[in-house]
Amino acid sequence: MFELEKPEGVTMTFRQRIFVRYLLAILIDLVVLNLFTEYWDAVVIDSFTISILAAFILQILLRATMMVEHKVANYFKAKPGKLNVFLRWFTAWLILFGSKFLILFIIDIVFGSRVEFSNVIVFIVVVITIVLVEFFVTRLFNLSWMKSEKNSNM
Repeated sequence: MFELEKPEGVTMTFRQRIFVRYLLAILIDLVVLNLFTEYWDAVVIDSFTISILAAFILQILLRATMMVEHKVANYFKAKPGKLNVFLRWFTAWLILFGSKFLILFIIDIVFGSRVEFSNVIVFIVVVITIVLVEFFVTRLFNLSWMKSEKNSNM
């Protein structure tokens, strides 16, 4: 299984880093979804198994949204002018906000009544919470003291 100690001369491959990154993101989604399910009546997920599948699909759809938003933003960023700056920010907002309706629609098609959000605002609150938790966990992971092997007792 996993060892806490880093064996000498062993580094993670690109695929291993991607695996760990997405596994952590899906686990964050899973925890957030289940906390909302447990403590807010506006979010209903029938079972833990369904929440695992929902977290997986949600992560895929959120990453796809971010990829599309970045491509569109880079397109407008490469062009000079204030109109392109406006279009960059407007299309980013449009994609990020509008995609939530598409994601909610896909989740409804895949899971039906097994996953329910009382309205789109509830879903947006859940997604914003997921994104914020992922952001803060990433920031914690990237702190210099987390990367340092000096004075490590492990």
